[in-house]
This record gives sequence, structure tokens and C-alpha cells, in this order.
Amino acid sequence: MPPVIHSVRDSSAVGRFPTVTLPFVEDVEVEKEEPAENDVNEESACLRWLRKACPCCYKRADDDDATETVVTGVDDPDKENEGNGEKPTTEEGNLNELLLTVRSIDLMKSKTGANLLEHHTNLYQSDKFVIRRGQTFQMWITLSRPFDPNTDKLHLELKTGPLPAVSNGTHIIVPLVEDLEDGRWEAAVVQRDDRRLKLSVNSPPTAVVGRYQLTVETSCANGPATSRHDPANDIYMLFNPWCEDDSVFLDSEEERQEYVLNDVGRIYYGTDLQIGERTWDYGQFNNGILAACLFVLERSRTPNSGWGDPVNVTRIISAMVNSPDDLGVLEGNWSGDYSQGTSPTVWSGSVEILKQYYESRGTPVKYGQCWVFAGVFTTVLRCLGIPARTVTNFSSAHDTDISLTTDIYLDEEMEPIEHLNADSIWNFHVWTDCWMSRPDLPPGNGGWQTVDATPQETSQGIFRCGPASLSAIRNGQVYLKHDCAFVFAEVNSDKIYWQKNKDGTFSQIYSEKNTVGRFISTKAVGSDERQDITHLYKHPEGSEEERIAVETACSYGSKAAAYSSPTAEDISLEVIMEGDGPRMGENAELTIRLRNVSSELRTVTLHSQLAVMYYTGVHKDTVKKDTVDEEILPNEVNELAWELNYDTYKNQLVDQAALMLTLSARVRETQQVLATQFSFRLRTPDLVIKPVGKAVVGQKMKVEISFTNPLPVVLKAVIFHLEGIGLLPGKKIPYADIGGHASVSFTEHFVPTLPGPRKLLASLDCQQLTQVHGVSDINVEDKSSATS
Repeated sequence: MPPVIHSVRDSSAVGRFPTVTLPFVEDVEVEKEEPAENDVNEESACLRWLRKACPCCYKRADDDDATETVVTGVDDPDKENEGNGEKPTTEEGNLNELLLTVRSIDLMKSKTGANLLEHHTNLYQSDKFVIRRGQTFQMWITLSRPFDPNTDKLHLELKTGPLPAVSNGTHIIVPLVEDLEDGRWEAAVVQRDDRRLKLSVNSPPTAVVGRYQLTVETSCANGPATSRHDPANDIYMLFNPWCEDDSVFLDSEEERQEYVLNDVGRIYYGTDLQIGERTWDYGQFNNGILAACLFVLERSRTPNSGWGDPVNVTRIISAMVNSPDDLGVLEGNWSGDYSQGTSPTVWSGSVEILKQYYESRGTPVKYGQCWVFAGVFTTVLRCLGIPARTVTNFSSAHDTDISLTTDIYLDEEMEPIEHLNADSIWNFHVWTDCWMSRPDLPPGNGGWQTVDATPQETSQGIFRCGPASLSAIRNGQVYLKHDCAFVFAEVNSDKIYWQKNKDGTFSQIYSEKNTVGRFISTKAVGSDERQDITHLYKHPEGSEEERIAVETACSYGSKAAAYSSPTAEDISLEVIMEGDGPRMGENAELTIRLRNVSSELRTVTLHSQLAVMYYTGVHKDTVKKDTVDEEILPNEVNELAWELNYDTYKNQLVDQAALMLTLSARVRETQQVLATQFSFRLRTPDLVIKPVGKAVVGQKMKVEISFTNPLPVVLKAVIFHLEGIGLLPGKKIPYADIGGHASVSFTEHFVPTLPGPRKLLASLDCQQLTQVHGVSDINVEDKSSATS
């Protein structure tokens, strides 16, 4: 990856910083002024004094012993005599013959070789040397003559970052030792072959991750020499979940295959009763993605010395995947107007996004929403070696006042007071879980940690979130870092309703204890099934342990004194949705159920209000309001049919076709107050992808893509988007208009590049309809097996 060089010194800094050399600056040949012939024997008085004071260090140019350090090129020994045609001077030739120099370095980068296979890095589609820390690797060094351990010395030097220093672990001296020991930088000779040495090199499990520049230092009786840096020999160091001493160690091979090596996943969306899913290409091994991920770290301007700590690295990436503070990868947009970029629903993977950010040298990509932020975050973490999974929380609360409750304010007529309702409940919210130990927290808080790149609230002044320990969240220990309180409110806050009094104050009238944090979902290990991981975030709803956790958490919130008031319970209220729920373009039907468990007649005044919502829980517009009085006989259940006509909502919908029905009620006889909010979405159709013929690497194949418009209106300026790792890069296909209720199909050709099971992803985008996508499993045969 070409380095980004930033000015780190100016004239005003002279005297403040030591003089340094920036190792990532490209080598520049400096033309030296040749002395005139009659000046060869002249030297300054200062040099003559130094020669007298220390004759061993300041010898004359014609002295027999050469003591200066020579920088030698790392060349192919078979091409020693090739070059620019210039012959070295006699003095230079004699000096090089006397010194022990490096002629070439072979890092043994073969995809089928032991280095990359043992380090589980053979899947990276690049010619870079990618390894994991805390593990040995092998390399060959070819010298100018055979190595004599009695008189010769050799060590490796590795440098990373703009200002490498031995003191902070960014300038590494790797000594040559007899026997390697775990946990330290060392090298040992394991094989000799004339002028060639095979070294086994060990790195500690705490090494800084990133790109290291490699040089070899040699010395003998005639003086020292240093190999010239060759970018082809740069070493890319990653975290190592296979190493027991690495803080990201994960002891299950099945989970390592899923959370580190799987480059395709599932992301869930919708509502808790209408869970949708879409396939996402993480693409962490695609060519150029590792360079892009390291570029994201470099753009953070954070010290490289902190890049060995996964807690610090995940906080950096959490901030850098969004753009408000630091011009990070993605610009968020929830407005519905995406004319200046790409609609968030169009993206099917992270590769296009990261490549566009890298190739533009740090211009935020337009646009993202929570699942896009999370998908990109998961890609970066897996690419760097940190186990990660994308997680969806349904009915996800957004607490804005650190109360650890979700507060709904109503006026005297039980109508929502919109300007006070800053807290919101998103239909769904997507973030990332990552795996690591937490030595910075009390024991027991390691394992899965929540990190979130969607810019919701700031953490220590920057839009980022986590890592927050799932164990701490589950037990209400919201005082532990980082951002446990915010994540706790997202998954386990109580929803409290407040009614305005005549004097302007508010009284708590009702609370719901099990509406936030439902069906927390991620892709299952080894399959495409949805796995419910709610139990990792909180104890079973209503259990004694769960109530203790909530009370513990809320005692640290801003409304601890107003926590949870009791209410009468002889009337209950719930909303029921049949099957998968209403479909886009059709009338929506729900059932409101009122249950009377008392032995007396109850009269209920029920207020209903339907609002079009952004999936984030932000109110767009109210489209329907009703009030009814309902009498309920003792120990009876009344079911009320509720319907929303297509004509009522057709011009009001936004991205996710999300709707929220708010119900509030008062029982005339007991003054009991009931309230609930029910979120649902209008389901969209899938794209149907049908492969035609056999899929073989290097041979053209085709697929048929079909779609039926569910709406009675014309879809304008439709664009299809296709992509698939190993099948084809991201491609946009303009399709013009699609008539109301019309069915369309088209054929697309491409040439697969990788064998094995692959997934082709497709999505549709237009102003009238979003969140339409499809996936097809395609098994690609290798060219050799297809012909046999």
C-alpha cells in the first residue's frame, strides 16, 4: 500500500522534537558532490583533530581497514552482474568483497507453503507477506559468502509507523539466538546451504499489528552492512486468534472458521415479528482490502504503538468507519434523499465501500446506515484477525439522557408530545460483536464485546461505541468501560410513560418491562440459520436476575428515583399480527386484544395512532388516528380488527416501510392506564436469481434475474446491483421503469474467478421501493475438474 506522508514537523517545532528519519518516505538518491582532484588530500582542522582523538573511528580514506557501514541492495544472486552498466570503483569493489552483505531475501510467500498455511493467511488475494503474531515463520537469506557464526553477526530489523522507536515496540531488533523462546522477537538458523541461511523467526503475541519494513544487519571483522529496504519484503502482521497467548484467542476451530475466515454472512433487519435477512459479502480477503483496512488505521492519526491492543484498535475503527469526526469510511444518511451517492439499501457487501474509500485517499463514501456500518466494521476486524460477527437487536432503544430508561411523554389527552420524545426505539439496530480478553476490567468480563460504528452518541467526545463487555451488560454493571450504559439501554431498558399534569409537571403512569431488546440475532456458526443470542445480553425477561440487573443499572442513571411505579393489572392490552405480516401494496390488518381478568365489567377508552417511521424510531408523519370505547365483560377477551388501507400510506413511506401503532387506554372504573407501541413493516418481494448452465472458473456463465413489482404504480429509474466474491465485482445495471404489478426478467453474463461454493447477491433500488434483494448459491467447479 503506498504510504501517506504527512508533515510532522515545521519550523516552529525545531528544538521541540529530536531529529528523526521518516522510514516510510520513499528512498531518494541524493547526488553527492564529487571533490576536485586537487582537494583529495585536503581535510578540515576539525577532522584532523577527531582523527588524532580517535584514530580507530576516523581513519584516512586510504587506510587498510574499512569501518564505515555500507547499505547494500537486496538483489537476486543470479543477477549480480546486471545493472545500469556502471562498474564499481576499485575501492567500492574491494570494500564489498570484504564485507558480509545480503544478496536476497525470500519470505516464502507461496499460498501452498508452510508459512501462509500455518498462519491461516493463504486466503488473502495479494502477493503481500501476511502473518499472525505470536507464531514463528520461516525465511531464507542469501549472503555474499557463507556465514561463519564464530566471526560473523546478523540480526533483523523491523520498523512500523512514521516514527519507529525501540522504546515503544515500533522499531524491532530481532537477534539471532541458538534456541527460540515463546513470547519474544527472536530468530534462529534452522538450515544452512552454502551462502544461504534459513531462519525461523518468532514474534510475541503482543506485537503491534500493521506493516513492517524489513532490513537485515550484518557485521564481520571488516565492518557492518545493512540491506536496502525492499517494499516487496514488507511484513504484514495481524492479530492471531489461533495463539493461546494472544488476547483475541478463540479456542473453537468452528468459531474461528466462522468469525475470522468466513467472507460471507447474513444481516437481519425488520421488526421482532417480521425478521428479514440479507446476505452480505464481507470480502476481507479480496485483493486490496487488507491495504484499505490498514489505511483506515493510518487515517486515524493514532500512534502505531497502540495497535497491539485490540481494545484500542476496535475503538479506533469504531470511530473511523463513520465520518462525523474524522472523515472516516462512511457518511451516514437517514433522510431518504440519496441523490448525491448510493442508497444504503443498495450495498450488498463491504468491498466496494472500502476500495472506494482507499482509492479516493480518504473521502467518505456516500451513504450508510446501521447495517452498512456494521458490515464494514465486521470486515475490517476479520481482516485484521479479530473474531467478529454482525448482530441485530430488534426493538433497540436509543437513550439520549443517560437515564437508562426509554421515556415516552404524553399530554393531558394522552397524545404523544413529540418535541419531548427524544428517546426512540429503532425497529432494529445492527452492530458488531468482537472477541477478546479484557485485562482492563475485573475478571469474567472477557469474551464477546459489543462495538458499534453507527454515529449515535459520542464516547469521550468522539462518535464511537465500545468495546462493551456482554457479561457486564447482562449483569447491569454499566459503570465498566467502554459505553456499557448505552448498550444496556439499547437491549434492556424499561419503557416508561409519563403524562403531563395541569401544573406542567409529569407523573409516571405506566411502564413496559419487556419491549426493548428482542430476538438479538446473528448468523449461526457453520450455517445460514439465524441464531438468537438474546441470553448473552440479558437474563430471561421478568426473572429475578433480570430485574436485579435492571435495578442495578438504573441506580447509575439520571432518573433512578423515578424508577418503575406499580399499576393495576386486571386489564391487559396487546397487538397481534397474523403470519409474516402485511405486504407492500396491500391493506395492512392487525388485531388489538383486550383481556379482562376481573370479575366485573370494565369500560376502556382506547386511543390509537399510526405513524410512518424511519427504522431508527424517528417519527416522520401521523397517517391515522382513532378513539373507541369498548366494554369488556368479566373474564372475557375482546378482539378489535384494525385496518390500514393502501391509499392511506402509499405516499408516506420511507426507506424501510416501517410503521408504528401507538395505543394508550384508560379504564373508566379503576383509572388504570395502559399503553403500548407496536412496530411493523410492509414486506417487500425478493429478487429471484436462477443460474443457467454449469459454473466453471474462467468460463462465461449466465444467470436470469426476475422481479415482480408489488405496487400498482410505475417504479421509476430502477437500478439493479449485482456482486459476488469469486463471481463478479460490484456492478450497477440501469433498467429504466417497471410498470405497476409488472413482472420483468433479464440475463447477466460473467466469468467466475474462484472455485467452490459462492453466493451471487442482487438488490434493486428506486425512489418508490427499497430493501428488495435476493441471493443465489452457485457451486463453481475448478477448470481441471470440469474437464476431467
